Amino acid sequence: MAKIKYYVVWNGLKTGVYDKWEDCKQQVYGQKGAKYKAFETEGEALDAYAKGYEYYLKSVASPKAISRLTTPDEFAAHPILNSIVVDAACSGNPGDMEYRGVYLPTKQEIFHLGPMKKGTNNIGEFLAIVHALALLKKNNSSLPVYSDSRNAINWIKKKKCKTLLERLPENEPIFDLIERAEKWLTTNTYPNQIIKWNTSEWGEIPADFGRK
Repeated sequence: MAKIKYYVVWNGLKTGVYDKWEDCKQQVYGQKGAKYKAFETEGEALDAYAKGYEYYLKSVASPKAISRLTTPDEFAAHPILNSIVVDAACSGNPGDMEYRGVYLPTKQEIFHLGPMKKGTNNIGEFLAIVHALALLKKNNSSLPVYSDSRNAINWIKKKKCKTLLERLPENEPIFDLIERAEKWLTTNTYPNQIIKWNTSEWGEIPADFGRK
């Protein structure tokens, strides 16, 4: 028997506590700025709802829980137009890896690195997000960043590239970039949201290299 969860909707069509995901989804799907979270017990959900999103975020949630709070994400009807989208490509696994960032409104490429030898797609996705964050911080910009890689987004949250790729002389430049990216994440803060691109609803991410 499936374990029951309770869903708090702080911001959506109708706020409240729901015991079915489908009921919760009806309140948040397509709603820009929807805020919701699943809880294991009804008591936890009712308490979080009563205290409000801001109180819960600042005073109750662990870093892991905060990372699971949903703000504008793949359930939105459309992506946020004023944003940066990133993607990576790799010819083989491992293989020649490259990544880039694109300004969504104009589809203009704003950075592109590679190809680099003996990399993986996940590493490229991770480096692309960090590159975007560093560039945005340098320009004092709070634009959100979209990526279609859940792995890379999770690695960013953990501030660690969890690759199993073997370090070789051929890919030493990639590992140098990984170390620089991890150091940047541990020594910098940023206001930018990192949002999962909803490929099934929005089509291929505009930074895609078109090799599928």
